[in-house]
Amino acid sequence: MAPGPQFTFGTHPEHGFVAASHATFPQHLAHWFLVREQFEPVPGTPGLYRLTHPEHDGPRRTRQAAHDLRELGYTAYTDLGLGPDAPADAVPRSSRAPVLPERRARLAQAAAVRSPQHHPAPTTAPAVRVIPPKPAYAPTVHLSAGRSR
Repeated sequence: MAPGPQFTFGTHPEHGFVAASHATFPQHLAHWFLVREQFEPVPGTPGLYRLTHPEHDGPRRTRQAAHDLRELGYTAYTDLGLGPDAPADAVPRSSRAPVLPERRARLAQAAAVRSPQHHPAPTTAPAVRVIPPKPAYAPTVHLSAGRSR
């Protein structure tokens, strides 16, 4: 295989976050890896894959895909804005509103309190075992006159 990156990740003006594999890399393997990393083939452009739902933390998911492929032993090139050491403001963030400090404080407080739904496990077994009372009636047993099978 030729030296150089086996996968390339970057941004595209029309398709958003994209990925491609080197021409000498087996395309069926590239498809298998990139689909599992949440990329989909771009129609009409063979070998180019775009990130599904890029508005849902696209920069982080693209960086994670490159990281996962590197962990598997493949080489992956990323644009400067998508590199592992890229600052958070290098890639434009989504238009999601920032979390309010009051809400964050309430969530932290709720996480610190023990849930009333979960009771502590008993430390010892109960000392007395409750045995249900015997019925007042005696069940009737019918014996057949013939042989039973």
